[in-house]
Amino acid sequence: MKKIMICMLLAASTIACKNSDKKQEQSETKSQENTAEVQQKDQDWQYLFDGSSLDGWRGYGEEEMPPGWVIEDSVLTYKTKLGKEEDYTGGRDIIYGAEEFDNFELYLEWKIPEGGNSGIFYHVKEGYANPAKVAPEYQLIDDENYENIHDLTGYNKSLGHTENLSELKPLNKTAADYAMYEPDTTKKQLNPVGEWNTSKIVYTPERVEHWLNGEMLLSFNPQSEEWQKKRDSGKWKDSPDYAKFKSGYIGLQDHASPIWFKNIKIKKL
Repeated sequence: MKKIMICMLLAASTIACKNSDKKQEQSETKSQENTAEVQQKDQDWQYLFDGSSLDGWRGYGEEEMPPGWVIEDSVLTYKTKLGKEEDYTGGRDIIYGAEEFDNFELYLEWKIPEGGNSGIFYHVKEGYANPAKVAPEYQLIDDENYENIHDLTGYNKSLGHTENLSELKPLNKTAADYAMYEPDTTKKQLNPVGEWNTSKIVYTPERVEHWLNGEMLLSFNPQSEEWQKKRDSGKWKDSPDYAKFKSGYIGLQDHASPIWFKNIKIKKL
């Protein structure tokens, strides 16, 4: 009887071990599949700036990076003093000039100081006074404090505004398609100055999306009659090549303001 019990225990132990080994093999296989999937997704992304190199970057219309644009603590930094909006005459914007992109998903992280201003350009072409003449812009700005530091009266008058000339208008606030589409304020969560934000632009010929801190704040069809009407009646009515090109460089704006960027990456669609 004792021998029978021992045999039964040994058999049960053997079966349990086999089941355990099978579960472990299944777990390892699933883990390998998940790892492979993550690696494949990572491979879909191309880093334009990874914190260690400025390869591919240069000034707009230039061969080298303009002074002030440096890597500091693994962050792409524009080191300058804050300039006043009323004194702004143009900056030395930069582009990732190693490759042009057409349809894409662009992701980056950024922060600005009090009163700061910058922007993200896409489909940039050279040969113009600045990228804004030709390239759509995802606006980056200090929504909270900008109008308290800068005099916007002249700028707002130039766009035909007649009321509240001192205020920062919705089309000029963070995540706007600058001077074209304003972001949805009910979903908007902009972190305070000095804190990191994440932005994403998705571009296809039929749909453009602007995301901020994980929320999509606007979308539009760049081929629609609505888009064309905005294009022809607003700030860009005298810029015939604005948004004309459907491929081009990625650019970052120097608007006389310190600015910090990291984890700039793009995925072709």
